[in-house]
Amino acid sequence: MTEPGQRRSGRAGAATIYDIAERAGVNPSTVSRALNHPGRVSAATEARIRQAADELDFHANPMARALPTGRTRTLALVLADVTNPVVFGLIRGAERAAAAAGYTLVIAESQESGAVEAATVERVAPAVDGIVLATSRLADDEIGAIAARKPVVTVNRGGSASANVSPDVEPGITALVTHLADLGHRTLAFLAGPADSWTSTRRWDALFAAARRAGLHIVEIGPNAPTVDGGGDAYERCEASGATAVVAYNDLMAMGLIQAARAAGRRVPADLSIVGFDDIFGAALITPALTTVRADLELAGEHAVTHLLALMGEGDAPADCAELATELVVRDSTGPAPTR
Repeated sequence: MTEPGQRRSGRAGAATIYDIAERAGVNPSTVSRALNHPGRVSAATEARIRQAADELDFHANPMARALPTGRTRTLALVLADVTNPVVFGLIRGAERAAAAAGYTLVIAESQESGAVEAATVERVAPAVDGIVLATSRLADDEIGAIAARKPVVTVNRGGSASANVSPDVEPGITALVTHLADLGHRTLAFLAGPADSWTSTRRWDALFAAARRAGLHIVEIGPNAPTVDGGGDAYERCEASGATAVVAYNDLMAMGLIQAARAAGRRVPADLSIVGFDDIFGAALITPALTTVRADLELAGEHAVTHLLALMGEGDAPADCAELATELVVRDSTGPAPTR
């Protein structure tokens, strides 16, 4: 007698639809219909097939299923820097949306390089049904070329030939400038990110406009690496600018700037107020705890995958939602402007 999980044919390896067909006493095509299109065979036959599949511990092979359908039910999320804690929420939101739709999400990294990103996309594209590019370093025409081959959604990368999901920076930045002005700051500096970062340009433009509306002086310093070291390396230029408050492109740079300021004997915020972006894990743990502009990146990741699935003909794209607005989180790294 054949035990559950053992195939009568004696073949080694994972169970196939042929094994299920043999155990259930039906044709392999009937097994395929029952497993892939429920309701196309009688309820009794389907129940017998599913019981046989359970006994054989059968698991569908997505690559085999892709042969007739052209779909692998796999999506790719390409990140600029997988070591940056800002991507944690993005990954979680994207994974949640992919899993809910029955898709597998694979993660790839571009290491903040457009050339590496292009090579990475070229490598993963044949194996996935769609791609999310997060904080892409590719040019618009390169993204357009990818979108001509595969459905593509970008995160924090407007201006490209593709659907884009980006938190609205205006509310958070307006609140930030008001906060600094109320503390008496009159000269601000923006510590910019990479030269090819769309997000850095967008944050600078919004910050510049808000500062000018408030009657504040503001200067841009950069470009800089979007890392702790990048923030620390820019400390001397921030000091030379005469700014009493510095807004960094991201929290990592703000943390590096805090460390460099303290190493130089400067007090934060008594001598220099410092602000970041993203509210990453650890922003509240550094001393002093970092004031930052927060975005709901889990929701952004979820929306990106939902948009991607809509481009693939599965469901509707989410509306442009107000819940993607940014907000100011005030902590200890900002204080009254020093008198000089």
